[in-house]
Amino acid sequence: MKKVLIKNAKIVNENKITEGDVFIENGIIVEIAESISAKSPDVIIYDAEGTYLIPGLIDDQVHFREPGLTHKENIETGSKAAVAGGITTFIEMPNTLPQATTEELLEDKFKIAEETSYANFSFMFGGTNDNLAEIEKIDPKKVAALKLFLGSSTGNMLVDNEKVLEQIFKKSPVLIAVHCEDEQTIQKNLEEAKAKFGDDIPIEMHPKIRSEEACYKSSSKAVALAKKTGARLHVFHVSTAKELSLFNSKKHLKDKKITAEVCIHHLWFNDQDYATKGTLIKWNPSVKTKKDQEALLQGLLDNHLDVLATDHAPHTKEEKKNVYTKAPSGGPLVQHALPALLQMHHQGKISLEKIVEKACHNPAILFQIEKRGFIREGYKADLVLVDLNSPWAVQPDNIYSKCQWSPFEGTTFKSRITHTFVNGNLVYKNFKHQPFTKVAERLTFDR
Repeated sequence: MKKVLIKNAKIVNENKITEGDVFIENGIIVEIAESISAKSPDVIIYDAEGTYLIPGLIDDQVHFREPGLTHKENIETGSKAAVAGGITTFIEMPNTLPQATTEELLEDKFKIAEETSYANFSFMFGGTNDNLAEIEKIDPKKVAALKLFLGSSTGNMLVDNEKVLEQIFKKSPVLIAVHCEDEQTIQKNLEEAKAKFGDDIPIEMHPKIRSEEACYKSSSKAVALAKKTGARLHVFHVSTAKELSLFNSKKHLKDKKITAEVCIHHLWFNDQDYATKGTLIKWNPSVKTKKDQEALLQGLLDNHLDVLATDHAPHTKEEKKNVYTKAPSGGPLVQHALPALLQMHHQGKISLEKIVEKACHNPAILFQIEKRGFIREGYKADLVLVDLNSPWAVQPDNIYSKCQWSPFEGTTFKSRITHTFVNGNLVYKNFKHQPFTKVAERLTFDR
């Protein structure tokens, strides 16, 4: 029975900050109190004086590229970067090669994660125009959600057959998570830009090609269909101010049938950053205006947006260096998401309690994840210690993602992650990973 005691921490949990100790036994939080003394000599003690203890972040949207695209990332390197960034649990997307669109292919991914992942894991099942029979077989206790690309797809997973789509919305046994951008609108904008510029379209055109109109057209359609069918819908990476009107800010999360999230890059960057960052900040949906960026933060604070995620989707630097039409969209984010959020906290934009609510508590509530996402007795000890006043600079030699670059390169963050615990096991400490052991677990769901 492994015993761990974290002493003198400022515990950020359930909308308050309290000072105290946390005792962990066999991977479970067994006691939280003002002061706990070690009752036997075999207790490993960590003095957290001066640092904050938060639940490990749950990132519900990552692309770790395995199988099939492992020159960009794999589950081992992606999860290694995640725990360095205080993310102890991830949910990975189905658009790998092959795509996770059958039970068998999905289980193959679970097997890889069981052998190589540093963080707890689950995977989304991928929906297509022709796998409704497979979707109906999903076991809600074992699979996080169903992922659909509506209107726009990376990797040939576009669901554009209206009749099929309605059936999926009616019959899916799990929450449906969607990427919403309207392909027709994008293609029309792209053809116009190509006619003007050829293949070397200025990157500044990206938010005009993948426009507000393209996002709103698709997400409003998805929301309307969810209302019509009663489906449980979650809209990924909202990127515009206009879309916020589609979501309810008054209901408690557990009572919402339609929810939405925002990703770190849409809160951190805006279209003025294309001039310096170029294709490194080319994402789908695109980074848009300062007005959108500010509205998204406000939407997060006032509960139009329920969850914070990363959409971590690395490509190699060589792939990114191409002209606009050939440079892929997406970038690495898991390692720097929490430091970026803590930076925003230093700037007075968001409280620590709100970061924890949106990045730890709410994903657990949304996906009904069992016994994670909170610092509670009886819960799994996925915990992170952060030092708010310990600056460090992002540079290639301290990036863990396989692609070895970051859109945050050159940024000095004020805060650092000092310790990450997964199921009570220390996996990362002060820029060093502990020797790999299989301590991560497959998520279970309380459904």
